[in-house]
Amino acid sequence: MVGVQTGAETRQPSETSLKALDWANFFLADVRDGLGPYLSIYLLTAQHWSAQNIGLAMSIMGISTVVAQTPAGALVDRTSRKRLYSILASLLIASASLLTIVLPTFGIIIGGQIAMGVAAAWFTPAIAALTLGLVGHRKFDGRVGRNETFNHAGNVFAALMAGLIGYYVSTKGIFVLLAVMSLVSSATIWRIREEDIDHELARGCDAKAEGENPKGWQAILGDRVIILFALACVLFHFANAAMLPLLGQRLAEGNAAGASSAYMSACIIVAQVVMVPVSNWAGKLAPRGRKQLLLVGFAVLPIRGILYTLTNHPDLLIAIQVLDGIGAGIFGVMSVLVVADLTQGSGLFNTTQGAIATAVGLGASLSNAFAGGIVQRLGYNAAFLALGAIALVALLVLWFFVPETNKSDRPL
Repeated sequence: MVGVQTGAETRQPSETSLKALDWANFFLADVRDGLGPYLSIYLLTAQHWSAQNIGLAMSIMGISTVVAQTPAGALVDRTSRKRLYSILASLLIASASLLTIVLPTFGIIIGGQIAMGVAAAWFTPAIAALTLGLVGHRKFDGRVGRNETFNHAGNVFAALMAGLIGYYVSTKGIFVLLAVMSLVSSATIWRIREEDIDHELARGCDAKAEGENPKGWQAILGDRVIILFALACVLFHFANAAMLPLLGQRLAEGNAAGASSAYMSACIIVAQVVMVPVSNWAGKLAPRGRKQLLLVGFAVLPIRGILYTLTNHPDLLIAIQVLDGIGAGIFGVMSVLVVADLTQGSGLFNTTQGAIATAVGLGASLSNAFAGGIVQRLGYNAAFLALGAIALVALLVLWFFVPETNKSDRPL
């Protein structure tokens, strides 16, 4: 499905829309990921939930996101109301976050996590579509790198604020922070001018191609490269998803809730600080080839799994998160660009993103259960080594079976 670049995309969106896209990525950083590990700390220390109920609450958002991911991508491809639905998704997350601390009953919290999961499924394809619809394929590489740079900077800000609020105020303040960032993200999305968005281009169609129908689902399912790339992504995230929660649990042993929140924030901040320059660098180097950069991102994950087994010192364990920043920074940029390469001209850019994200989400969800079972029986080191072995398989699939996808004639 790799398309041929045309000259149809010399787009000139307004500076207002481009700056709004920057800040939307910054403030959506915390919003689209939800409460993450902070929720488990709040439910354990403030609400005194059982481990079983905490596990359910932690899993339900991810399950909801997985279920909603493909329909969300398909809706992004079909609708011209991308800004409106993005704002509604942000407001839904803000409402669910506040209800979690105002009415902390089992039903409200579980319902709120489901709502957050459905809303979070919208943002990744929506932001990618708005970006492509604003700048076109010619400038997409650099712009995706810039998006990820602002996204990771927003994650650093949110993690720093969450750590300070959780340590000096209370874990409830973290939920208020999420609600505020949701509201601010709504305002920034609304500032993207509707007239600057080409909705046909946003779904991967050639803006000037007439009389061509978008390819159907069989084009995705029958494309060997898409399937193999999806497999590599699933294995990568299966290996990656459980590493940070396991590290957080290891660091939290014997510590109070405030200290646990601070350690978790430190882990997140180290990785996100590294992701800021890495994402920018990846976006600039992307026109020279996707695969070689992806191989670097995949290669650091098995190394990270091994290094976690070599020390118990908190400072060293947190420092190893630098590798998480390198891997995730590269993957966040390159994965979007590879899908854009493979679906160019199909009209299924966001649908394909959603389908791959669904598969990745399933892998990530199973990762925590898989790693938890190993920890229960064999300990943390065995879990990290098992995850590292799966990461190595992901690297081999990418290396041997996924070709370079950047086959256009775009000038560097």
